[in-house]
Amino acid sequence: MIRPHLPHDAPPPHVLREYALLADGERGALVGPEGDIVWMCAPRWDSAAVFSALIGGAGHYTVAPGERYVWGGYYEDGTLIWRNRWVTTSGVIECREALAFPGDAQCAVLLRRITAVQGEARVTVRLEPHADFGESPPRHVRRGDSGVWTGRSGSLRWRWTGAGEARPVRSGLRTTGLDTELVLPPGGHHDLVLELSDAELGRPVDPDQAWNATESAWFRAVPPLQASLAPEDARHSCTVLRGLTGSTGGMVGAATTSLPERAGAGRNYDYRYVWIRDQCYAGQAAAAAGADALTDDAVRFVAARLHADGPRMAPAYTVTGGPVPDQRSLDLPGYPGGHDLTGNWVNRQFQLDAFGEALLLFAAAARAGRLDGDGWRAAGIAADTIARRRGEPDAGIWELDARAWTHSRLLCAAGLRAMAGCAPPAKAAGWAALADTLLAETSATSIHPSGRWQRATDDPGLDGALLIPPVRGALPAADPRTVRTLDAYRAELTRDYYAYRFRHDERPLEEAEGAFLLCGYVMALAEHQQGNQTEALRWFERNRAACGPPGLFTEEYDITQRQLRGNVPQAFVHAMMLESSIRLATAPGSEGKQS
Repeated sequence: MIRPHLPHDAPPPHVLREYALLADGERGALVGPEGDIVWMCAPRWDSAAVFSALIGGAGHYTVAPGERYVWGGYYEDGTLIWRNRWVTTSGVIECREALAFPGDAQCAVLLRRITAVQGEARVTVRLEPHADFGESPPRHVRRGDSGVWTGRSGSLRWRWTGAGEARPVRSGLRTTGLDTELVLPPGGHHDLVLELSDAELGRPVDPDQAWNATESAWFRAVPPLQASLAPEDARHSCTVLRGLTGSTGGMVGAATTSLPERAGAGRNYDYRYVWIRDQCYAGQAAAAAGADALTDDAVRFVAARLHADGPRMAPAYTVTGGPVPDQRSLDLPGYPGGHDLTGNWVNRQFQLDAFGEALLLFAAAARAGRLDGDGWRAAGIAADTIARRRGEPDAGIWELDARAWTHSRLLCAAGLRAMAGCAPPAKAAGWAALADTLLAETSATSIHPSGRWQRATDDPGLDGALLIPPVRGALPAADPRTVRTLDAYRAELTRDYYAYRFRHDERPLEEAEGAFLLCGYVMALAEHQQGNQTEALRWFERNRAACGPPGLFTEEYDITQRQLRGNVPQAFVHAMMLESSIRLATAPGSEGKQS
């Protein structure tokens, strides 16, 4: 696609498959094919955005060629260092982009290195830091004697080096940003460094040192994963999970808010928080892959929440372990087809399955020899909560109306069995007996007349979530209920190796919502568990292709338009992709002996 040069004043939105993620664990930024960083919250993931053009707010940071070009880009292996690459009418330009890694909780450092790969490079640059989702334009903007720009935006202090010749952009008497043009000789490069902090800034960042430190840190953070089915893609998913996980151990569900799952359908949510379930998925995947630091982070965060809140553990938290704020509108246009929400009503829900997922996470850590005393005590809290609250209605995995969801109860049985397999005999016996009780109780109320599992006691429908408990060991792969549920799901809720959560109404599946990529990978695991390796590989390959050039997954995939739908990147999809890549490289049927 040939793109004309566009003005920086209002970067146009792109389809989601074209955005790359820059992340340092503490926050993330989305950069588009125009070199436009249009989304970034600072200082943390759930802070107000300083660049919010993605959802119709003010604020962006754009580096773009000054002539016609075609776009491409790629991540450096095992990192979230992105290279935008533009072939222009007169040469080739690259812009190497990263958030300095690992990130500081108070100060973000955006690194951009422009290189004239072939021929002379001419680029235009616009910086517009507008904090508080665009409500706080830059102020106190000054150029120092050394050509370094400083200013404030909302509560943020910022410093920009490498743009000494920039000119203030004004709207009336107000400065809205800084503008400059750079011309590089063939083979030359130029560094831009933007620092954003809610505290006093220290010494200016040296770009060479920051780049070297970032490269080295990524090399240490992500294992090679050569024993997986798709080593490069599995490593990339592991890298994404690492980038979404901060110093508190918390991993956000996604970097963004309000990106639509279906245009105008109202399914738009803020995922910049830590979902206990998603964190457990990531920790289990990391344990399977041998990414010990990610497993340790997941255990640390989830265990802390159980110790703090016990049976009242919430489904989601901020990255610092605080409560998720109530949902509200920002009064912005939103991404096309979406809304402008911050906060999430998940803060008012009870999700029983989160306690079962916590047990599965702790069991995976225990098998790897990485569960400490705090972790074992947290497991006891989770098991006791299941015993006490298993009869209560809950919102379930899809966060719907509170009911007796079958998946929630079976998943808790799986977690109890997993911990029983690791625990001392006295505890193991009690946890195994509770798992048996849960399975018996659920069987008495939630078996469909056809012999498969049904969604809830009062809902005979099918659900992709019902495939997860057998994969996790709630009951054997050969159990007739497992086999019949898988057969029915395959026949009724899949199409051409894409999977859907459940049937919303009588419309064709793809008209009600996008294919749910998590379910696609669960299908791969379920078929693998049954020994259907060819089918498992088909599911895996089909779903790992549901991404754009940066290799990022969203929650849903529009199979008609081949477009991503929902917030980006969706952590639980990357977690399940990583785990599938590891599991499918082992002998079929070995899931009951998960590492």
